[in-house]
Amino acid sequence: MAKEQFYGTGRRKSSVARVRLVPGNGKVTVNGRSLDEYFGLDTLKVIVMQPMTLTKTTDKFDVIANVQGGGFTGQAGAIRHGIARALLEVDSEAYRADLKAAGFLTRDSRMKERKKYGLKAARRAPQFSKR
Repeated sequence: MAKEQFYGTGRRKSSVARVRLVPGNGKVTVNGRSLDEYFGLDTLKVIVMQPMTLTKTTDKFDVIANVQGGGFTGQAGAIRHGIARALLEVDSEAYRADLKAAGFLTRDSRMKERKKYGLKAARRAPQFSKR
């Protein structure tokens, strides 16, 4: 019999994460590397683990995540979103209320604002000089 696996797709900014939960002892792998190896900042590691900590499933599942696009913060947010969605596949009734209340199931829709013509960035105007 094949091991049961649970899938979830997470997105944040321009990052997309494909997350797989496999019954195990809590090992997290991101793009073939360990969580500590992939994310340097402790805050990003905490962000990734938030749904598992909230639902007390840290030692029940191994997390295998493939993430593309964006920067480290966006990727961490995408993995968090994917883990939360995968946990719903595990047991929707038990985890949904907690995950929804914490806001982990909602895709963060904030994106980078486009650059406008006549300006140096989205809102940054050229330096003004009277002379």
